[in-house]
Amino acid sequence: MSPLKRNKLKKIRFELDKLDNSLIRIIKKRTSLVKKVLALKEKKSQIVDKKRIRKILNTIEKKSLKNDIDPKITKRIWKNMIGAYIDFEKRNFNKK
Repeated sequence: MSPLKRNKLKKIRFELDKLDNSLIRIIKKRTSLVKKVLALKEKKSQIVDKKRIRKILNTIEKKSLKNDIDPKITKRIWKNMIGAYIDFEKRNFNKK
């Protein structure tokens, strides 16, 4: 790789790192909201809402297409995030 390309790569990675830091702050806020939702749930069976998950994934797909983003990427990200938060809720449900 040429020095010019290496320098461009370094700058792009710096921007990606800044973006990752923003995502961490967003995930912290999202986790706080999930904790509030969990506090309202009375039964463990309320943790997984398949209808809501389908609605979220459909909305993400539409927004991705509208914003010229590959919906396979965003749907995979959201599926993984939803799965991670379901696991989080299940692990923390009995600790209320």
